Amino acid sequence: MNNIPFSHMDKLSINFCIAYFLIFSLLFVHGKELSCNQTPYPHVCNHYIGTTTTNTLSTLDSSSFHDMALKVTMEQAIEAHKLVSTMELNNNFKDKRAKSAWEDCLELYEDTIYQLKRSINSNNINDKLTWQSASITNHQTCQNGFIDFNLPSQLNYFPSMLSNFSKLLSNSLSITNTIASSSHSLSSTSTSSSSSSSSSTNKQNGGRRLLSDGFPNWVSFSDRKLLQETIEADIVVAQDGSGNYKTISEGVAAAAKLRGKGRVVVYVKRGVYKENVDVKKTVKNLMIVGDGMDSTIITSNHNAQHGYTTFRSATFGIMGDGFIAKDMTFENTAGPQNHQAVALRSGADYSVFYRCAFKGYQDTLYVYAQRQFYRDCNIYGTVDFIFGNAVTVLQNCNIFVRKPMGNQQNTVTAQARTDPNENTGIIIHNCRITASNDLKPVQNSVKTFLGRPWQKYSRTVVMKSNLDGLINPKGWSVWNGGFALSTLYYGEYMNIGAGANTGGRVQWPGFHLITQSSEAAKFSVSNFLAGGSWISSTGVPFDAGL
Repeated sequence: MNNIPFSHMDKLSINFCIAYFLIFSLLFVHGKELSCNQTPYPHVCNHYIGTTTTNTLSTLDSSSFHDMALKVTMEQAIEAHKLVSTMELNNNFKDKRAKSAWEDCLELYEDTIYQLKRSINSNNINDKLTWQSASITNHQTCQNGFIDFNLPSQLNYFPSMLSNFSKLLSNSLSITNTIASSSHSLSSTSTSSSSSSSSSTNKQNGGRRLLSDGFPNWVSFSDRKLLQETIEADIVVAQDGSGNYKTISEGVAAAAKLRGKGRVVVYVKRGVYKENVDVKKTVKNLMIVGDGMDSTIITSNHNAQHGYTTFRSATFGIMGDGFIAKDMTFENTAGPQNHQAVALRSGADYSVFYRCAFKGYQDTLYVYAQRQFYRDCNIYGTVDFIFGNAVTVLQNCNIFVRKPMGNQQNTVTAQARTDPNENTGIIIHNCRITASNDLKPVQNSVKTFLGRPWQKYSRTVVMKSNLDGLINPKGWSVWNGGFALSTLYYGEYMNIGAGANTGGRVQWPGFHLITQSSEAAKFSVSNFLAGGSWISSTGVPFDAGL
């Protein structure tokens, strides 16, 4: 073996491993009882860990309690999926809407098994946090389907075990977050020294590494070229018959058969494509490219009023990781009177949307789960039109608020974080929030807020953005009375425009007027996603990671 110099990075890696081992030792040295007592639901933890380890107590100390908790949770996810699978036989779902909600549950619990399995197999704490957060989102969304249709009684058919499953998900995420917090404390001590070693290959600004082309560092060099240059397509979709297929659905189905190729590019020629597309999680590294957001349009009108769950109403839905879209419009034309009607839903980890438009009214853009980046996009809507529970950053986007129904008020966001340990949130950075053409004449008679808390730990931050005068002086709206007002995290930092005056903002315990760059830096892309560094290609200044 060649002699390899013992570098500074080698030392950092060894120190990290030693600290990681010590964290585990301190956390788990007293066995399951101490660790369970640190979880949100100790009784459930003790019950399931005790049941699982009855015959293997001699090996408990030598294995990670963290891994054991994940293993137990995954096993119960398999049982939950089996139980949900039998519900149709037991219930027969005479109500069409209930059957639609059940179909969501079946898919979502299957995805939960997948997310937990890869959490077990991963050594990356941030991946684990993301995938476990997605599992909690899946569990909540299953229930939401029945609630959407005002069918809460149907939830009685779910075995009581599913309540414990929810607690297991929360427990395992809590353990992971404890480790992540300890790891972050260690890594933060070496930030200044490690950042200097990378200055030769990355722009430096405020001590943070920034890519020079405005994309996250998990977007490969070849993919950045695809986003910036002329693209050679693997599959061409054209309504006039000049391509391989006439519909986007056919193009996606063909792309699924090329999974071994790596990145598959589907080029969709200009036109209005009236269809619904569902990209399953098995279809990874798919790229959809159009002729421009005003030229290539996929549109539908599925909505809650016509029997679709919010999850299933999407004109375009993606669950396959590594998805990229460029120069496209995703539209739902159901209108404000039909309530929940999604234009695009993304549950794809490491998904990127570049120069795309999302047009709808209520629930336009469903940032469902996992890590997502939106760059130079246009988003249109009325009520909760950017919503969901992903780790999401929207950068350099135009957010257009439309005219709602006469009895409605507008809310730009409705973030859905249900657990304090989830790493999720909606970050709006260097964007513009303004009235669309249909709202401008009457914007003074319509209340418009930056967001409201869909779930207990809702987290949304608006920073360095231009807020037009349509934003209500209070800034944020309640969901239902005092719900979540002390547990949410809503923040504003260095915004400008007529709607950015914070003098009349809400006085909730969970609302934060961020004045320190160190606090705002927690929501910079590099810190919030903990694995990607970003920069604005338009030269927006980034200080202390911003």
